[in-house]
Amino acid sequence: MPQHPDPTGPAARPEAVSGTVTATALGSWPGNDPVESSRVIRGELGAPHLPFLAELPQRGPGADPVGRSASLLVDIFVDTQPHGWRLVERPGKDHRRAVSLLNQDINALADVAGEHPGGDLKISLRGPLSLAANLYLHNGERALSDAGARRDLLQSLVAGVGSYISRAASSVPGAQITIQVDEPEIAAVLGGGIPTASGYRTLRSVPSSEVSAAWEQMCSAITAAGADTVFALPRADASGPLRKGTKSPFELARQAGAQGVALAADSLTARDWEGIAEAVEDGDRVWLGILPLPREGGELPQVTRLVESVLRPWNKLGLPAASLPALRLTPASGLADVSPETARRVLTRLTGTAAALDQVVAEG
Repeated sequence: MPQHPDPTGPAARPEAVSGTVTATALGSWPGNDPVESSRVIRGELGAPHLPFLAELPQRGPGADPVGRSASLLVDIFVDTQPHGWRLVERPGKDHRRAVSLLNQDINALADVAGEHPGGDLKISLRGPLSLAANLYLHNGERALSDAGARRDLLQSLVAGVGSYISRAASSVPGAQITIQVDEPEIAAVLGGGIPTASGYRTLRSVPSSEVSAAWEQMCSAITAAGADTVFALPRADASGPLRKGTKSPFELARQAGAQGVALAADSLTARDWEGIAEAVEDGDRVWLGILPLPREGGELPQVTRLVESVLRPWNKLGLPAASLPALRLTPASGLADVSPETARRVLTRLTGTAAALDQVVAEG
């Protein structure tokens, strides 16, 4: 059985040192005003919680997660086509728009951080495999279909991530930066479930060894830039059973050296919870998506229900209450499709749930 980490050691999690359960959200946010979004997020997620740089996809192409991440690529450019983002040889108006929108967001965050100083910061990007699944080559096929294209995209993204971290850090001086690497397509990438451009067949699966190596390179580049890495993974039931001998995305993320993994709680099996227990005992963070989003106008789950959804499997696994600060609580999905008021209420409910779990920790 792995040893519990020393909570006073230099590599210990900040929330483990303080004994505090924390909250954040996955990144996407409703509306089109980066200043107002940052004000709400930093107002609701004050220390010890983790505020984030909002993605505002309702602003259109370039503000979407794929276009935003493509704007970080070094010496690789994109434009928009009816089927999505396409790789091109030189930057055009679509690429420049994506770069400009991200710069606007970072500048807005810097202005708001002056009003709400302190605390750390999370930023997001699409991971290399999901990015390759959503970018298209000149021939109209997905970049994922070409091993050379996958390799070039990975190297370009690795080269660009340090600048992204540096710009984000300069907007919130003194903040520890965490990068959330979103890989929503990774289960389908590993399982051979990504459709071709025609839709008549699917692309060959990418070997887990290649995924692991790509993620290790991402983690190394992020660590070298002074940030932490958390992989946000699809629901555990996204693609059905894995092929024999294939490690789960959760296992691959941990093997790659990520400091944490974000998972939707309502899709987890007993085996998944056992993996979470192992991760907690190894000192890793687990970001648990405990709050399903309501239909517009619907009620959010009460704090007592959310606390029970955490404690039931936690106690069943025999994990001590003292280890609950390994958790960061999140919604089960992004918030772009709800109203701004609902998004704000989600953050309030998550911080309230974190406080209730803190009380469990205090009572032992």
